Amino acid sequence: MKSEAIVDYGQPLKEIVSETPQPKGTEVLLKVTHCGVCHSDVHLHDGYFDLGGGNKLDVRGGRKLPFTLGHEIEGEVIAIGEDAEGVTVGQRRVAFPWIGCGQCPTCKRGEEHLCNKPVNLGIQVAGGYATHVIVPHPRYLIDYTGVPQGLAATYMCSGLTAFSAMKKLGDISPEERVLVVGLGGVGMMGLQFAKALFENAPLGADVDEQKLQAAKGAGAYEVYNPKDPESLKKLLADTNGGVPAAVDFVGSEASLKFATGAVRKGGQVIVVGLFGGGFSMPIPMFPMRAISIGGSYVGSLAETLDMMELVKAGKIDPIPVQERPLSEASKTLDDLRAGHVLGRVVLKP
Repeated sequence: MKSEAIVDYGQPLKEIVSETPQPKGTEVLLKVTHCGVCHSDVHLHDGYFDLGGGNKLDVRGGRKLPFTLGHEIEGEVIAIGEDAEGVTVGQRRVAFPWIGCGQCPTCKRGEEHLCNKPVNLGIQVAGGYATHVIVPHPRYLIDYTGVPQGLAATYMCSGLTAFSAMKKLGDISPEERVLVVGLGGVGMMGLQFAKALFENAPLGADVDEQKLQAAKGAGAYEVYNPKDPESLKKLLADTNGGVPAAVDFVGSEASLKFATGAVRKGGQVIVVGLFGGGFSMPIPMFPMRAISIGGSYVGSLAETLDMMELVKAGKIDPIPVQERPLSEASKTLDDLRAGHVLGRVVLKP
């Protein structure tokens, strides 16, 4: 098998040729047909997340080098272990990558994506920037019949992340609209799920005019550019005092500032993006504005199954997806790092 692997953090990926693994026990071997490139891959490739104030979260200890990234995996079952049931050779499946230890209370309550000892595909164990990948159990393989190939892979991270974040908003009254901050690949997914889950079309915000126009074309009711000093005032006027909820798909100091400024009293902000930085707010403002700020990290297997039913039913408009050969994995990471990608990119071995 071939893979594009990290051999040194921050340096170009290198093609590695190794023996194709053979599945044992409940394991399943997928021949990778597509693998999405996620912005979190950029941080893993760098070896750190920016915490603001010059501080960094070092994540280099989470894996052994050389290491194969890629957690948005789609492929064909080509071999199964002796104990693998419910899957057959030849089936095409997407892989749920957010796998936990399976033994802790978090895993046992169905939230293994929040496990403290994760074995996530492409994060802690070898992922999909390769021709083949091992999935530990058939329950993590999901039928995507009716969903275009390539696009299906992206739902395992960007789609699930957007869906789970929107579900955390609860009931939104028919008179109000949610705000999507950041209209890249994940944010555009968020826009689509907001349209499907809530009565009114959402609002969008981004500093890139091209992305704002794309969001309008994809169904956003109105869009705002935070670079415009009047944009927040306009949003507050348009919404009669602010939105009930905002989801920040960027996770930068500027994006979170805009999101918290846009919510009305009693509103909530969900932070999804991992761009980095620090955040501060006078403590009395939390009770005085009665706002809440929380985080959302990908989603559960149960949420993934619910999300895919929506997608397969045709209730989610597809986002732009461009295919690139596996050999362009490093270039794609660089393009993402520079903000030059509209929609999503999937690698095709």
